[in-house]
Amino acid sequence: MVRIQRRKLLASCLCITATVFLLVTLQVMVELGKFERKEFKSSSLQDGHTKMEEAPTHLNSFLKKEELTFHRKRKWELDSYPIMLWWSPLTGETGRLGQCGADACFFTINRTYLRHHMTKAFLFYGTDFNIDSLPLPRKAHHDWALFHEESPKNNYKLFHKPVITLFNYTATFSRHSHLPLTTQYLESIEVLKSLRYLVPLQSKNKLRKRLAPLVYVQSDCDPPSDRDSYVRELMAYIEVDSYGECLRNKDLPQQLKNPASMDADGFYRIIAQYKFILAFENAVCDDYITEKFWRPLKLGVVPVYYGSPSITDWLPSNKSAILVSEFSHPRELATYIRRLDSDDGLYEAYVEWKLKGEISNQRLLTALRERKWGVQDISQDNYIDAFECMVCTKVWDNIRLQEKVERRKINPTSENNMTICEQKEEVVNTERMINVQGMVKGEH
Repeated sequence: MVRIQRRKLLASCLCITATVFLLVTLQVMVELGKFERKEFKSSSLQDGHTKMEEAPTHLNSFLKKEELTFHRKRKWELDSYPIMLWWSPLTGETGRLGQCGADACFFTINRTYLRHHMTKAFLFYGTDFNIDSLPLPRKAHHDWALFHEESPKNNYKLFHKPVITLFNYTATFSRHSHLPLTTQYLESIEVLKSLRYLVPLQSKNKLRKRLAPLVYVQSDCDPPSDRDSYVRELMAYIEVDSYGECLRNKDLPQQLKNPASMDADGFYRIIAQYKFILAFENAVCDDYITEKFWRPLKLGVVPVYYGSPSITDWLPSNKSAILVSEFSHPRELATYIRRLDSDDGLYEAYVEWKLKGEISNQRLLTALRERKWGVQDISQDNYIDAFECMVCTKVWDNIRLQEKVERRKINPTSENNMTICEQKEEVVNTERMINVQGMVKGEH
């Protein structure tokens, strides 16, 4: 009986143990299942993340191929077009392929192109031109071009012959430049003829009760022309309303005191009320003519001009300005202005050209008609673009001439087929190349 009870107890223990074992095993399997699902999920997320990271890698690879293609294309372009390097930066462009008629050139300020075999021209902005920092040694096939729209006082070094003759091409205020900028402050013939701001003489006579006959507006005091000294002396003989910082005795309205307002409609309206204006340049040099001269002509005010000795070549008519150089002393000038101020007939002779809309100066008309750029005209290139294209075209002309010379070396009989004009062009360009080579060697 006792043995039977022991067997029952042992069987019960075995059952309990088996049950516990099964429960434990089941729990383990459940936990393993959870673990495996967690691992699978984690693995899936990691795989997905990896794929997401791989996508940019493939994209980068694609971009690198595109970039490589772009650089190859750019390299091909640079091997196909002359490079114009702005040595004194003006445009700020790191690289641009510019079309100039049938020709195209690559314009850049990147000096790493200094030694590039397709670099054909160096462009210099006069204001920043530094004789101590030049792209040397200069090679015979390197053209140098100067753009300088400012006055001689802006960079005096450029007005010495040893310096100005360094340049193959120039764009300055001089009529003798390859791209003359003499009329850079004159929009068109139409603005000279315009009566928009013209105040009738009868109204000006009435305004004389509170306005001086002469007006002077200047804020750049004591320039090389020493204009303030002359005006100060002139004031001893005739009344002058002086706005601006120099010799000021009258104030402009607050909103017009900023120098940037000198092209504002309100400023024009004030100046147009006067009969005469002192139009004095900051430097005296042939063909250097600024808005100081053109502005009064546009407004119907008679300019009393001091500046360019060649100003008579640019007057709209023979009697459209009073020239200070024709008077030996400020006192004589003052006497003449007072005479015109008191005689309507004599005064109107100086504005007759405007009232009739007749400009008789053919040089002025031709210059405005033939210039390849515009002023405040979005339908035309500005003078910087015109300068770049002028140099680009000249460089291509030289390239084509060189190719013609090379072909003749291969086929000498072609020389007999050249026209007289082509032979003359070759002589001129050959002399130019010899001169450049001489400058490179220090012979000039």
